Amino acid sequence: MRSESDLHEYLTSYPHEMAFGTADPADVIDRWFTPDLDFRNDGHRLTRQALIAHARPARKNAESVRVRVHRALLSGDSIAAHYTLFATLRTTGPTATEICMVGRLAPDGRIARVDQLTRSVPVEGE
Repeated sequence: MRSESDLHEYLTSYPHEMAFGTADPADVIDRWFTPDLDFRNDGHRLTRQALIAHARPARKNAESVRVRVHRALLSGDSIAAHYTLFATLRTTGPTATEICMVGRLAPDGRIARVDQLTRSVPVEGE
C-alpha cells in the first residue's frame, strides 16, 4: 500500500475477497497484512488465524457485501479510514456497520497494525 487509492482498494476489495473469493483466506490475509499483525476491533484482538477462521462462515452466510468509503487517508506509514460496510446475510438479512479505523503500515506496504471502532447503523436511507 503506497497511496490513498491503494487504501481505498483494500477497504473495498478485502471484504469481498474474504466473503466471495476463491483464493485461500490465508493467501488473502498475507497479501494485505504482515504475519505479526496486531489487529484490534472494538478492543478485541484478532490474530491472523482468527481472521482466517472468520472467512469460512462469512463465505457460507454472506449474500452481498459492499463498502462505501467516506474518507481514506495515508501519510507516511499511517493510515486512517471512515467507511460503512453493507452486507446481506442469509441468516439475518441486511446489515450496515460504520467503521473508523487507524493503522500503521510495514515498510513493505502491508498493514502491521489496525485499531477499529464499529457501530451498527440503519440500513435504510443509504
